[in-house]
Amino acid sequence: MGSNGPNQATHILVVDDDARIQQMLFRYLEGEGCRVTCADDGKDMHAKLSRQRFDMILLDLVLPGQDGLDILRELRSTSDIPVIMLTGRDDVVDRVVGLEFGADDYIAKPFHLREVYARIKTILRRRPSGPSASSSAPEVVTFDGWRLDKARRQLVNGEGIEIELTTGEFDMLDVFVAHAGRVLSRDLLMDLTRNRTLEAFDRTIDSQIVRLRKKIEANPSKPQLIKSVRGVGYVFTAKPEPVFA
Repeated sequence: MGSNGPNQATHILVVDDDARIQQMLFRYLEGEGCRVTCADDGKDMHAKLSRQRFDMILLDLVLPGQDGLDILRELRSTSDIPVIMLTGRDDVVDRVVGLEFGADDYIAKPFHLREVYARIKTILRRRPSGPSASSSAPEVVTFDGWRLDKARRQLVNGEGIEIELTTGEFDMLDVFVAHAGRVLSRDLLMDLTRNRTLEAFDRTIDSQIVRLRKKIEANPSKPQLIKSVRGVGYVFTAKPEPVFA
């Protein structure tokens, strides 16, 4: 997977019990140069994940047995693989819950195949496989005992253990580090993280920050790194230091 989006190496797992949807996505995405594997439910998905490497999952919300939200919640406990939720239910609550559980995007059926591909490209572009030659910002920074490697999209704690972050969580932390000491409103955070083409939900930003705090704060209930500024937004209080090779 390269920094310009999907290519022949991009392997997408479509999890949907509708054979028509599977076939439609398979034909279109393969035609765009992606590799596509299909699964009928959560059990089938886990079996395929155990045998192959995937770059993204398109996950239906309504599946036989375990539903998509439960599958996503389980998946996020072990993996940060990008996930786009697919659903026939155009429900704001479902959308918000899906994003809170760690989905990278959410598309309602019926959808246009070009839109699905555009969303895939947007998410994969946010996950470059190598350093950006044009970026003037340092690729590796440290703050408060943490090490953030932007090129590899890795966050490592003081003990050298990598902490798994979803795409949204990493982008949020990257924005905070780049704007340390500056108060950022929810609207600005939405813009700076290029946060999807969905409606801008304040609750989505807040929930994402709650999850991020649980991963980087010593005491998430009394955050010291990402502080709330009442009536305005949030501020990142640490002082990032660049690391040069």
